[in-house]
Amino acid sequence: MKKTLRFFDKLEDLVRSTLSHVPIIYSIIGGVLVVLFWRSVWHTADILMAQGGILGVIFYEPIQLVLTVIGLLITGLMVSVFIGDRIILSGLRHEKKLEEVTEELMKEEVVSLMSIRNELRTIKKEIEALKTSKK
Repeated sequence: MKKTLRFFDKLEDLVRSTLSHVPIIYSIIGGVLVVLFWRSVWHTADILMAQGGILGVIFYEPIQLVLTVIGLLITGLMVSVFIGDRIILSGLRHEKKLEEVTEELMKEEVVSLMSIRNELRTIKKEIEALKTSKK
């Protein structure tokens, strides 16, 4: 069992490493696989509902909605999947939206770069002065 898990772990690392060099192809493959996964889950639920009996009741859409919401809430996935941790944390911290933060950071960066440029010019002048004083 450990050898099998190790094999698939190494295979996953190899595939991710290879595909990370071609992100567009990686995203297309990932998107198709995710859609096919959910399509198969959907069709499996339909097949199980068609079986009737207890499976028909469990996989009947309104009952399934209630059961899945309860499951998502119990596991803590409801909020993290549908809203995302980042949005919640930024709201709790009273942070600005990403676009606003990015604009502020760009302005700060411009000021920092101008300051660095001025310091470099000063250092350059000092070096030139030292060179001329040595001659």
